[in-house]
Amino acid sequence: MIGIFIQDSDTRDRAAGAIMGAFVGDALGLGPHWYYDLAVLRRDYGDWITTYVDPKPGRYHSGLKAGQLSQGGIILRLMLRSLVERGGYDETDFCRRMDEEIFPLLNGMPVNGPGGYTQQSIRDAWRKRVQQNLPWGVQTGGPADTTEAIGRTLALAVRYAFQPQEMAAAISSNTRLTQNDETVVALTVAYGAVLGILVQGNKLDGSLSGKLMRLARARKLPFHTMAHTDLQPPQKDRPLESGYFISPDALLTPSYVAGAAADPDVRIEPAWKVSMVYGMTCAIYHQLPAAYHLSARFSDDFELAVLHAVNGGGENQARAVLTGALVGAQIGLSGIPKRFLEGLDETDMLQRLAMDVASKAGASPAAEIVKNPEY
Repeated sequence: MIGIFIQDSDTRDRAAGAIMGAFVGDALGLGPHWYYDLAVLRRDYGDWITTYVDPKPGRYHSGLKAGQLSQGGIILRLMLRSLVERGGYDETDFCRRMDEEIFPLLNGMPVNGPGGYTQQSIRDAWRKRVQQNLPWGVQTGGPADTTEAIGRTLALAVRYAFQPQEMAAAISSNTRLTQNDETVVALTVAYGAVLGILVQGNKLDGSLSGKLMRLARARKLPFHTMAHTDLQPPQKDRPLESGYFISPDALLTPSYVAGAAADPDVRIEPAWKVSMVYGMTCAIYHQLPAAYHLSARFSDDFELAVLHAVNGGGENQARAVLTGALVGAQIGLSGIPKRFLEGLDETDMLQRLAMDVASKAGASPAAEIVKNPEY
């Protein structure tokens, strides 16, 4: 019997919106990236950044132009091409593309490579692959506690939005290629689970974490569920199973943050100050709460969400990528202002890739997820 896959247009729109929202966030953050002194940010770009801007000479990504992608965006594009051409996640193919398309352009230095800057986790993987000749896999992962893996695995969250087990396996495996801290992996998988459930048509609100926890209890997400949200003591112990993250807290955080964003007694004004409340730095445990807050508060207004992410300074590019994907998944590609799409470099190609992957969201994979055989 041959199954027929039917996908509604709203799902496809949300899936493509998540991907293009990430690209828009990446390009918006390119110029004003990593200003920790907000007075200097305002001096260079005015009181409110409204669109793509050129990086200033001598700063991060210097020499690139407004609307272009950073290296993170370029790797996301690489991931999308692999998904399209292979029909699903093929880790060997992804690693080959990194070896052939990215690593030859690096030299181990930060201010170098495509996109004008190479993040720590990618530099670490480059050294292990190129200088030490280690096989791809757990040996190439490093301790970076940042969001680089989310920046590329969000494509996996979209592709497998209706297949949480496959999604979690693919994201876990791909994350460990460059980052092997289990807390980072758990938070990365949790973000993917959030994005996937938004692509399905849910909203980032106080009920979302309950839906994620039901998936975890049904063993469709690899999180140990000994903890209880009703604060009642567990009646029996359940030993931690191999392959499961030790705590479900990464699944609970989104709704706690969304609840605070909706609470009239908890206000962050102006909203860009989420960067000051949750932390301006690169660490994943600072980035995710800020992105969840903006994505819940501006769930139906892509422009306000991403512009508040960018204007908060610090690691504003990652904040804008994470926020752009989450809000894009809620409002769809059709809800992203056209000026953001039109201002993106190579926008037609990026939108084709996004739509190609979006068209498969919810489909049974043409091929099983292929993990890297360590080559």
